[in-house]
Amino acid sequence: MLEWSVGEITKKWAKLTPDKVAFICDDKPATYKQLNDNANCVAHYLQEKGLKKGDRIAVLTRNCEELLDVFFAAAKLGLILVPMNFRLYSKELEYQLNNAGVRLLAFHDSFTDNVEPVRSSTKVEAFVYIKSGASDAPVCPGWATDFSDILKDFSTDEPVVEEMVSLTDPITILYTSGTTGAPKGAVLTHLQTYFKNFQIMTYANMAEDDVYLSTLPLFHSGGLYIQTIPALCRGATAVTFQQLDPKDFCQAIEKYKITIILALTSIWRIIIRSGELEGIDTSNVRVVLGGGERTPINMFHELEEYGLKMQALFGQTENSCMMVLPKKDMYDKMGSIGLPGFFTDLWIQDAEGNRAAPNQVGEIVGRGPAVMNGYWDMPDMTAAAISDGMLHTGDLGYQDEDGYFYIVDRAKDMYRSGGENVYPAEIEKLLSDHPKISDTSIIGVNDEKWGETGKAFIVPKKPGDVVTIDEIREFLDGKIAKFKWPSHVQMLGELPMTASGKIKKVELKEKYGATLNTE
Repeated sequence: MLEWSVGEITKKWAKLTPDKVAFICDDKPATYKQLNDNANCVAHYLQEKGLKKGDRIAVLTRNCEELLDVFFAAAKLGLILVPMNFRLYSKELEYQLNNAGVRLLAFHDSFTDNVEPVRSSTKVEAFVYIKSGASDAPVCPGWATDFSDILKDFSTDEPVVEEMVSLTDPITILYTSGTTGAPKGAVLTHLQTYFKNFQIMTYANMAEDDVYLSTLPLFHSGGLYIQTIPALCRGATAVTFQQLDPKDFCQAIEKYKITIILALTSIWRIIIRSGELEGIDTSNVRVVLGGGERTPINMFHELEEYGLKMQALFGQTENSCMMVLPKKDMYDKMGSIGLPGFFTDLWIQDAEGNRAAPNQVGEIVGRGPAVMNGYWDMPDMTAAAISDGMLHTGDLGYQDEDGYFYIVDRAKDMYRSGGENVYPAEIEKLLSDHPKISDTSIIGVNDEKWGETGKAFIVPKKPGDVVTIDEIREFLDGKIAKFKWPSHVQMLGELPMTASGKIKKVELKEKYGATLNTE
């Protein structure tokens, strides 16, 4: 009854609309038939290498069609795919490869130097080399198989599996960004993948003629599970790039008549400041998903000037895109992250484990068929995150009287000053509207008088500008209680970020947390 896999997506659409463009990366299109044929070639190669249902294989590439070829090949065979962050160094790759017990690694040619050192320190048995198109990339090393040879040498027929794939089988291990401690591998099944697809398709009222644009990396739950796989499941077209270029991004909106866009706050900030949206025809765009809890209100208004009405969404690797703000509520509930999705139940839980009253701050917890199984080989971490079927997000928030959710902060980022709870995200959101501030992050630091107080890290809009603590206090005066004002400020050229656009606050604390100067 449950014998079905995500691999059926390309198989079905290859029959129904074989010549339709499924995926476009860097202006290079791939049809549904091409995706399915290539996935079948890869599947036959993986079978020849002796890989069995449940084995783990990994990909280390920028966004590209080949990643999807491997994804759907793995899905057809019941293998578990581990998409890897291409910004990782060799030691970080080594940790994830060993933690997941990866047997095969496919990698872009430009990452050959990162892969070479881990060959002897992991149990990876086979390597697959993928050309990225970079002119200065190294040639295929002797210890790897060229991906192009796989497409030439193996059959496009559907693979015959020894053991049927079930919807409850794992399909991916997505590693968290590792903003705190070692990265954890969230295990997602075929069934959870389908429910994630259905949830996004419902949010966007997606149809086959939709064209969905995002530049989020495919190793990230946003790029894979909020954009690409839902678009392909619906028979639509996904458009992306190997890396973000504001001009390419904006021109794609007009060139491909984009109807749905997904972009985080950090991406929109770059695009808006580039000026490349000027003169772009956005009339075909009907859904814009993005933002997040650190999105300043003025960004929503700036995007609207270009005809883009962004709906705030909320999610995490463990349960991507749990809620979105309905378009009808964009103005009345500005600042809210919306309502739970069709396949998600969410609520606010107080410290005693009870459902909180309206406007009472507590942890956002939830359940539903899109929630991960747990963390790979980390039973203690899994037990801490999921109890009685409930996912503890670690995010603090509240619901208003109408049931709409609002983010306050990550529980681990809150600090106490003079006995009062201070949520850095609340202050960061206000400071994002300061005319001299491009980006900011606030952490709690030790204080003899108050126990803890805030330290603000500021990235100025104009390089070399300095924002003083007095300027910050003057700006916050009348907007927020004085006990929430930061007591220290430090100027930085940039904030340390994860690949998904999250600020690495742990790194800020480790590197600057004990330094209370204003230089």
